[in-house]
Amino acid sequence: MFGKRLIAFLAIVVIMFGVIAWTSPSLVKNVRLGLDLKGGFEVLYEAVPLEGGEAVTPESLKETARNLEERADALGIAEPEITTEGANRIRVKIAGVTTEEEVKQVLAKPINLTFRDPEGKIRLDGRDFVPDGAGIGYDELNKPFVTIKLKDGKKFEDITRELIGQYLAIWLDEEELSRPMVSSAIPGGSATITGDYTTDEAKDLRDKINLGALPLQLNEKYTQSVGAKLGQESLQDTVTAGLIGTAIILVFLVILFRIPGVVAGITVITYTWLLVVVFNLMNATLTLPGIAAFVLGIGMAVDANIIMYERIKEEIRSGKSLLSSLKAGSKNSFRTIMDANITNIIASAVLYYIGNGAIRGFALTMIFSILVSMLTNIFLSRFLIMLLIKSNMFTKPSYYGVKEAEIREL
Repeated sequence: MFGKRLIAFLAIVVIMFGVIAWTSPSLVKNVRLGLDLKGGFEVLYEAVPLEGGEAVTPESLKETARNLEERADALGIAEPEITTEGANRIRVKIAGVTTEEEVKQVLAKPINLTFRDPEGKIRLDGRDFVPDGAGIGYDELNKPFVTIKLKDGKKFEDITRELIGQYLAIWLDEEELSRPMVSSAIPGGSATITGDYTTDEAKDLRDKINLGALPLQLNEKYTQSVGAKLGQESLQDTVTAGLIGTAIILVFLVILFRIPGVVAGITVITYTWLLVVVFNLMNATLTLPGIAAFVLGIGMAVDANIIMYERIKEEIRSGKSLLSSLKAGSKNSFRTIMDANITNIIASAVLYYIGNGAIRGFALTMIFSILVSMLTNIFLSRFLIMLLIKSNMFTKPSYYGVKEAEIREL
């Protein structure tokens, strides 16, 4: 019976380490690296209206950021990180790009909405449309169509009269979005664009017309470039330092706590693997500050083990049995560990809320580090030690870092 618990312990460890060894290469390969590790550039743009344009709105800023993502996709850039900041700023992070200036020229080019006749002549542009005037409607068959409003109804009526029986193509930059036919002259400055659209396609066309009706110019306020070689060197140096530091800590734990130290090593390795799994599931981007938070999380995980093991040693010194010491030590240390972890989660959440860029990456990594640490270094660690104690194979106090002379009689 007691041997079965030892077999269960060994089976759990062998299975965990087998899964870790089998999956780790692909997990590490699939981790997204930030530009400070992979090389690339970061640029902060300030959006300002073109001459005669409307003021920047949250909607126009959001749509501009979305357009930048589409431009980056068109250039073949994998997974650009484009976010809005404040009332009029857009931050772009692109990793693994060597043609920085070429990409920046394409991204910063003003958005150009045009309506063109069959000969390719531009008959209308974004300045002719009422800002945020495009909408969605539905016909009697519940098929969606797009509505538009123009500033000069007479101009639009003249153009549509001239093009009866022909199409008036809608272009955004150099991409043709739609080619609606003109069936009659359209007075009043309002029109509908019909076609075989799905609801999502109609909404996309509406958003792009509204985007073109609020053309913004992007002025570069800040830029940072990191060479691919420098990024790889930073990654290698940081990972090497983390591995060396972790190895020293694990050796220290084994010397100080013996059997619990070995268990701590198992749970810390499991914790590291689980955190990489979480990163992959979230499709998160790993940066240098993120690695710093990763390594700091390992330190905090070890700290949780030390707190629990020291309380267990105190209970053993008081003369309690090993199983009673484990239960009492785990219970008494749990609140201390939880208080520290909750405090760190709150602090990280505040950093995430008020910070941006690298600070947010650090904060998010810390939050998930703490959550994974609570799972592996509190519950898993306690479970594995309990299996060893109940196996009756490791009953000497010295196996847990306590000398016989230190045990006080009750």
